[in-house]
Amino acid sequence: MSNTYFFILIALIAGVLVPAQGAANNRMAMVVESPVLAAFISFMIGTLALFVYLLLAGIPPWNLSAAREAPAIAWSGGLMGAFFVAASVALIPRLGVAMTFSLIIAGQMAATLAIDHFGLFGVEVRPINLPKVVGILLITAGVILVRRFQ
Repeated sequence: MSNTYFFILIALIAGVLVPAQGAANNRMAMVVESPVLAAFISFMIGTLALFVYLLLAGIPPWNLSAAREAPAIAWSGGLMGAFFVAASVALIPRLGVAMTFSLIIAGQMAATLAIDHFGLFGVEVRPINLPKVVGILLITAGVILVRRFQ
């Protein structure tokens, strides 16, 4: 299996885990009676898992000090992640898993076009083209179908 196929497989697994995480966090929110507390618990478990991985992989923790040099936008990732997890936990009981993540994916795709096109956050510039726009329109059509037949 070439590296490209391996990375595609990892991306697909990550895609499967996003709504599964939302549903699991929603279950936690029902138990603790708070979507924000459920998100906090999720981040605690995730932080612990990443710490164990760092230790097992032999990644030197002293590189953490270099984070002080990161620009403010680099620090915003944690805030965005916290908002995403808390919002998905709060939305799932109101919209359902399919609708919540259809809308999230539509928002993600729209944002990816802007981020790639303008090179935001320091990523390589990848201009918007017609096939990408058609892809966004198809995703939007999918959201409409999910909503209509929910």
